[in-house]
Amino acid sequence: MIAVLVLVHAGVAALWLGSMAYSLFVVQPRLARIVRSADVEDAQRELAQGNRWPVVGVIATLWVTGTALAVVHEGPWWPPVVKALLLAVATILFWWISWRGWPRRVFALPEEIPALQRRFRRIALLMFALVAASFVVSFLA
Repeated sequence: MIAVLVLVHAGVAALWLGSMAYSLFVVQPRLARIVRSADVEDAQRELAQGNRWPVVGVIATLWVTGTALAVVHEGPWWPPVVKALLLAVATILFWWISWRGWPRRVFALPEEIPALQRRFRRIALLMFALVAASFVVSFLA
């Protein structure tokens, strides 16, 4: 049973990390190069459409499997605690992006868009770093 939890937890985390990496380092830069600057925001909104709830499912799965693994964890106390803190911050950032930041971005005036795009990128990079750090903690423990 523990092996299944580990596989699900690690697999879902890898899926999230890989998805963020592909979006941040491949899709977004290429989109900015091939689409006129006035249309990049529309293209990004189209790509983001419908992605909120699948990511909520990913995060929920990480919380459930991570909690179950923490309960059966027999090693040092710090890895599950550190991983929970990293996931908590990533969860809060995702909540902000989804339910605060995104509505602001959708209804922003054209002159507000560049600052919002920069803020989103910083938050996305931070989320990526948090999930990557969680992988590092898993391998160190």
